[in-house]
Amino acid sequence: CRFSSFRFDIYRKVPKDLTQPTYTGAIISVCCCLFILFLFLSELTGFIATEIVNELYVDDPDKDSGGKIEVNLNISLPNLHCELVGLDIQDEMGRHEVGHIDNSMKIPLNNGDGCRFEGHFSINKVPGNFHVSTHSATAQPQNPDMTHVIHKLSFGDKLQVHNVHGAFNALEGADKLSSNPLASHDYILKIVPTVYEDMSGKQRYSYQYTVANKEYVAYSHTGRIIPAIWFRYDLSPITVKYTERRQPLYRFITSICAIIGGTFTVAGILDSCIFTASEAWKKIQLGKMQ
Repeated sequence: CRFSSFRFDIYRKVPKDLTQPTYTGAIISVCCCLFILFLFLSELTGFIATEIVNELYVDDPDKDSGGKIEVNLNISLPNLHCELVGLDIQDEMGRHEVGHIDNSMKIPLNNGDGCRFEGHFSINKVPGNFHVSTHSATAQPQNPDMTHVIHKLSFGDKLQVHNVHGAFNALEGADKLSSNPLASHDYILKIVPTVYEDMSGKQRYSYQYTVANKEYVAYSHTGRIIPAIWFRYDLSPITVKYTERRQPLYRFITSICAIIGGTFTVAGILDSCIFTASEAWKKIQLGKMQ
């Protein structure tokens, strides 16, 4: 008993003398090759490039921070002397620090009439506030001018990722130079923890925030006007996570096979329809001539 493997060949070939080349088939073949090349390059670009996937969950992502959040503040007060400017921090854990000076710098502006305050400090992960004021000054000025421009207010690590668009520095460029000089300013912040995980699995922790603000004139118990720039914050329990991912190789191969197979299948059907219609038209023309 002889066993023939040819019976199991599902890719049986049609003899060349039974095929018929046509101009239509040639045009469709060229178009198919160009179309396949275009789709292949598109899939290759998508495979090489990374995508950013985001998700939401309830958690404190940066548990190694010791319950602290790093803050970067850069603000200009063009009409207030540097010796009068101070930073005060307080929160619901009982922290009350007046005139915080660690990791801070004051740069005189306008020939000493103004001041640019740059500070790097930490806050606890509980509701609280920090404010720029004259509370720590040795002698309170008669009419302190709190008009200001905020250059930067950010929390946590700096994320330099083009595909991630978030409110990491929502107060950048806030201009209050035309406001009432004796007015206090309240910036109410809702801080959202944010995690970014790159292709290597390394995570960086930052914080986005939304902001609302109001302006008012505040009086002390003695009746004096003591303006300040308040940043009142609260933390959201929701964490936003961004993850870098790349398309798996098997999905790329599947897409390429689908492109090639689908294109040739549709082209074969189209060519068969055109060829059948052409042959039918020829027979109709011959019937009219007879």
